[in-house]
Amino acid sequence: MTIATIWISYDLGVRGDYEGLYAWLDRHGAEECGDSIAVLQYDHKKSLVEELKADLNKAVDIDKRGRIYVVYRDKGTDKNKGIFLFGARRAAPWVGYAPGQKVTADTEV
Repeated sequence: MTIATIWISYDLGVRGDYEGLYAWLDRHGAEECGDSIAVLQYDHKKSLVEELKADLNKAVDIDKRGRIYVVYRDKGTDKNKGIFLFGARRAAPWVGYAPGQKVTADTEV
């Protein structure tokens, strides 16, 4: 077994299965790191991302609106990486606040 320190950011929406997620986080001894962010030690055998996604998928009912993002240190490159286990990136609420920035329909996020 390999132990990895991971940070999980979650947004399950208004009707999301927070009870399932909170039970999973509690079982893994997670610590709160702000609104919807937790850090924990996760044991895995081979693929951290694949095993973590399968584990969460069994424990939490995640619908199409739910999002879970994980940040971890890649052992191969020794760099921090992040990936959506469920869901995808959305437009940030701060887009357009910087002075002099023009926001158009084709602005990439």
